[in-house]
Amino acid sequence: MALHPRLDDLLELRHQAHALGMASHHLVSSNFSGLYASVFRGSGLDFDEVREYQQGDDVRNMEWKVTARTNSPHMKVFREERERSVVLVVDQGPHMSFGTRGTFKSVQAARAAALLGWAANAVQDRVGGLLFGNDDTGLQHFRPTKDRRALWRLLKALSVPGAEGPSDEDRLARALQHAERGAATGGLILVIGDFNRETQSLESVMGRLCQRHTLALIPIDDPADRELPRMGRAVFAGPDGEMIEVDTDDDAGQKAYTEAWESHRTALLGLANRLGMPCIPIRTDEDVHPALIRGLQHSARTRILR
Repeated sequence: MALHPRLDDLLELRHQAHALGMASHHLVSSNFSGLYASVFRGSGLDFDEVREYQQGDDVRNMEWKVTARTNSPHMKVFREERERSVVLVVDQGPHMSFGTRGTFKSVQAARAAALLGWAANAVQDRVGGLLFGNDDTGLQHFRPTKDRRALWRLLKALSVPGAEGPSDEDRLARALQHAERGAATGGLILVIGDFNRETQSLESVMGRLCQRHTLALIPIDDPADRELPRMGRAVFAGPDGEMIEVDTDDDAGQKAYTEAWESHRTALLGLANRLGMPCIPIRTDEDVHPALIRGLQHSARTRILR
């Protein structure tokens, strides 16, 4: 398994449409960007006019008062209010250099960012990004542009190996604070990374972002995050460099390990529900394209039911 994606592979994802069995030269916008738009383009629209119902119209846009008055179904028609900025906030911390099945978290995160970036570009959104967690480069900011320059630079940076060193949970909070200061109102901020951590400290900054933007979370999970592999006695290095021996076959330890992951995930989903944020987990052992499609479809269904 490669620890980091090749830039050519990330650029090639703009042609990703195999989920529909389409030829590779068909753009991802043929299906994926349409689904992306249906989930994330709900805001930023202005009312334009009322017209009669046409087959295929979304009944959620029904104009009930005119329908009742004319005894004929009429629909509200909206137009784009303005171009929107999309910011891909991607974790490059040392904990992303981990993977036991399929690929590494760093590779899966880069693939997810590439697919979402190409989908946003296909519907004329301005695309940029923030990379955090790499001590060698620091926080990297790519200001959103309508052309592909910022997206290309972002993908190129994602293909460069990150630095080694201890993880710092405060880096995500600092990246979100930077996004809060720099993103234009009405933007879409997609946070892609490892969320197997305490999230209570993030609620304040995420809450402020949700007041001005659409915020979505994309956790990158490995099966070993939830279930500790049984390897007998093994020695691990702690964040501070201290060596720790763990009996991975111990049933009580196995249970505590799983419960800790489930506690973190329950807290994350609770935070997402309170703030109205889509949460789309992606595993390292699955194809990122259909995984994103399933997550977007679930988010669309959830929004309809609310």
